[in-house]
Amino acid sequence: MNRRIITTAHAPQAIGPYSQAVQTDQLLFVSGQLGLPPDGAGLVPGGVAAQTARALDNVKAILEAAGLSLGHVVKTTILLVDMADFPVVNDIYASYFPEAPPARATYAVAGLPLGALIEIEAIATRS
Repeated sequence: MNRRIITTAHAPQAIGPYSQAVQTDQLLFVSGQLGLPPDGAGLVPGGVAAQTARALDNVKAILEAAGLSLGHVVKTTILLVDMADFPVVNDIYASYFPEAPPARATYAVAGLPLGALIEIEAIATRS
């Protein structure tokens, strides 16, 4: 199995001992993305809506660094601090995946790194 680390300056660098993404022969595994700007200078202002859009922009940037797009995503996982934010997240998420959205799971969590309100990870395929 081929394994390659994907890194881009267009998304924040990992805040722990993990890669932005790992590519295998056909799959790309994107680590959970927070609402951080590419320079990692703190969570974007604007609450869960802004953090959701920024996290998805980060996922998109990492996909593009691997030569892929949001259309290649087959599964996402969303971690939310407050499930009351679910409708807001859905509206923004739908704008990034307007047709044939990927499979998805959403979980409520007690907390996220840096006090983030949302984290989004993705799995994409080359085929």
